[in-house]
Amino acid sequence: MKILVTGGAGYIGGTVSRLLLEAGHSVTIYDNLCHSRREAVAPGAGFVEGDLADRSLIESTLREGRFDGVMHFAALIEAGESMKVPEVYFRNNTASTLTLLEAMLATGHDRLVFSSTAACYGEPESTPIREDARLLPTNAYGESKLLVEQILAWMNRIHGFRYASLRYFNVAGAIEGYGEAHEPESHLIPLILDVAMGRRASIKIFGQDYPTKDGTCVRDYIHVRDLAEAHFLALGALEKNSRLIYNLGNGQGFTVREVIESVQRITGRPIAVEECPRREGDPAVLVAGSEKIKAELGWQPKFPELDQIIASAWQWHQKRHA
Repeated sequence: MKILVTGGAGYIGGTVSRLLLEAGHSVTIYDNLCHSRREAVAPGAGFVEGDLADRSLIESTLREGRFDGVMHFAALIEAGESMKVPEVYFRNNTASTLTLLEAMLATGHDRLVFSSTAACYGEPESTPIREDARLLPTNAYGESKLLVEQILAWMNRIHGFRYASLRYFNVAGAIEGYGEAHEPESHLIPLILDVAMGRRASIKIFGQDYPTKDGTCVRDYIHVRDLAEAHFLALGALEKNSRLIYNLGNGQGFTVREVIESVQRITGRPIAVEECPRREGDPAVLVAGSEKIKAELGWQPKFPELDQIIASAWQWHQKRHA
């Protein structure tokens, strides 16, 4: 198949692009490199440097490519930042996605796998969270993604547009030769690994008074390779289904302190901690109920253990900074 991957120079988009190429598919990456570099583009992929807000460029890319599907990862992803500049998130994540959808409709492309988020749920009423749970984001990042899901539902209803919306929980880990390297980095596991390597003095824990076993936030971690496999299954399932919504997580949660302990086990190095106040918009617990995609598409995580996920990230991190 020929696949257009927006945000394909990022962590998840770059991983998916490499695995698509490895499976024999043709990949074109569309990315503005605002938080990445040209070197992150998968070898063997076509590349268009551009912004999704550029309707003319994205439309010409689609017309020339005649793709079998689009995987849409391009987005700003920092929940904390979104609570300072929400307008930037609505412009970049919501309005620019609408531009992409308009360009797809104009060029006869009607199959999209959308990178959504567990942040659509906000503070859950119960855990694990299922796809039919209440959608009430606590930050502008989650709202910007939920707005896209609402647009997609109308596109499906009115135009027959086919889409799969995959609500990620916390993605981590690495594949051979490629891993998590945001610029700047803000995700917990690579930040802790930086401390283990001596590249950072300590890890900040935001909030110690949440209603959890040790007072720190609980999150569900999924290996990036398992996440990528779900994208392949979802794209294939759009042959027979016009609208799919799935959670992607492992169904088990770990506190921030438990993640730190796992890194200490894997690396054998001490991790200094700095306790900080809560960040606005951070839910206490986010744990996925992913039974739906398992039952309907046969998806099954191959790397469900936190130590496995962190070990793969540590291996990548060491090579990256060797």
